[in-house]
This record gives sequence, C-alpha cells and structure tokens, in this order.
Amino acid sequence: MRYLKTAVATLTCAFALAPAGIASAGTGPAPAPGARTAPSAVSTAPSPAGNPASARAQAAGVCADAYQIGTTGYIKRGGATIASVKQFYSPSCARNYGYVWVWDSFRATAGDYDVTAAVYSGSQDEVLGKRSWTNTTVQEFWSAGTNTVSECTAGTGSVRKAGDPAPVAGYSSTRC
Repeated sequence: MRYLKTAVATLTCAFALAPAGIASAGTGPAPAPGARTAPSAVSTAPSPAGNPASARAQAAGVCADAYQIGTTGYIKRGGATIASVKQFYSPSCARNYGYVWVWDSFRATAGDYDVTAAVYSGSQDEVLGKRSWTNTTVQEFWSAGTNTVSECTAGTGSVRKAGDPAPVAGYSSTRC
C-alpha cells in the first residue's frame, strides 16, 4: 500500500509540474502544410554520458540510435575513480557496445595511458568486441559492436597508467 501511495504522489507531482502549453506569437509565417523543415543539429561532441554521434563513436561504427543500458561502472586506481564504464545497445543494428570515459582528474596528472573497451558476454564467458589503445591521452573509447543482444552482457574496460605494471578494470551492470 505504501508503494501505491508513493506512486500516486509521484505522478501527482509530475502532472502538477508539467507545463500546460503556452501560446505565443511567432517570428514569421507558419510553414506551409507538408513543407520540410531543417533537421535539428545533432551534437557530435564527446560526452561522459556517451554520445553515439561523436567522431570516435562513428569511427568505431556505433549506430546512431545506441543508448545506455544498465548502470554505469567505475574504474578505480589507488582508491580514486579514474574512468566510467557503460554498455550501450542499438535497436536498429542489434548490437551492444562497451564504452569507457576517462575522467579529467586522472588525465590531468596521468601523462599517457593504455585503455581497453569491450563487451563481456556471461552467456559465452568471453570478452567480445575488444578494442585497445596504447600511449594515449584521449578521453572517449568505444568497443566494436557485438552480436550479443540476446545474451547477458556488461560493458567492460581497463586503464593502465604508464609505469604501472598492470591495468585496473571495471564493468557496468549486467543486462540480460
């Protein structure tokens, strides 16, 4: 019963905060019926949230409709968080992707580092779509797409700072 009351209260607040619509004068004539309007520009900037339209995502073959599934994981080094790990899914391409975003706080002091991004398939007990970069200072990394949408998967990645003997790794939550 408590959950029902919470849900009703949440919905009530959401409807109360939703704008009812505003009428305002335009700055020019309305387009003719059936007229085509220019599409809105899609950002190609890299992002901690993951942007499938970024240049690095496009170079990796990430499909434009990819979106995050599951919860973000983190890569820690010496107790400090240095990168985020996510998993993305594209409905149109039926592919999963791993994503690693290296945090500014690590990049500011790290010099160069090595990174991997991949998808882990629990169903196959394999790391798939793995891509690796060495001696880089780049922030955004995408794995290759994997044909694992019917499997239990997680995004996975690692970072190794120059001079460290081994990488540190992390993974997103598993999605089935």
